[in-house]
Amino acid sequence: MNYAIIAAGEGSRLAQEGVTLPKPLVKLNGTEMIRRLIDIFLKNDATSISIIVNEEMVQVQDYISNLKLDVPFNVVVKSTPSSMHSFFELRNFLRDGKFCLTTVDTIFKEEEFSRYIQSFINDSESDGMMAVTDFIDDEKPLYVDVDETMTITGFLDQSENSKYISGGIYGLTPKAIDTLESCLESGQSRMRNFQRQLVADKLQLKAYPFAKIVDVDHAEDIKKAEYFINN
Repeated sequence: MNYAIIAAGEGSRLAQEGVTLPKPLVKLNGTEMIRRLIDIFLKNDATSISIIVNEEMVQVQDYISNLKLDVPFNVVVKSTPSSMHSFFELRNFLRDGKFCLTTVDTIFKEEEFSRYIQSFINDSESDGMMAVTDFIDDEKPLYVDVDETMTITGFLDQSENSKYISGGIYGLTPKAIDTLESCLESGQSRMRNFQRQLVADKLQLKAYPFAKIVDVDHAEDIKKAEYFINN
């Protein structure tokens, strides 16, 4: 399984709230968020790990340059206007089979993630498997419509009927890269628009429910994430 991490955001809200470290290096229970993800991926059949960081994150660049992994480790240093553009910069590392992409501040339980990855590996029919959750603690959630087979039928900015929201963990096949490239060519931006286009392109996407997924966007989220991981 190829894994990719988008760590190119500025983390401006954390900085405004007094957090001095760049977001990827913020520690949860003593471990940097980016290192936590890498370690989890290595435990879950990683054949490669690819990361994008922005040009301003010199501390993160230095940190990553000192990491030694036993799998191919690809690093892109580039500032991008959106997560979708960051994904685009990583796409050529992800063409040779199923891959899992996430942002650096997506926090989940390790055991739940492992079950998700095994389900994705064993799924021979769908074009992707997206993490969803019915725990909603997001400033701008992306709602996910599913049918009775947990096939995704839509991604919505607002919904009164959707049980789930996107968890920010994207299990995909190389077929999705064609959609990604078309999105960039047509001037689209934002990951949620890419996900909508996947449905429009008739890719078969399954939803995999997680009990809870949280993001670290604010200083107060750090303690919340640590509590969540520990309990």
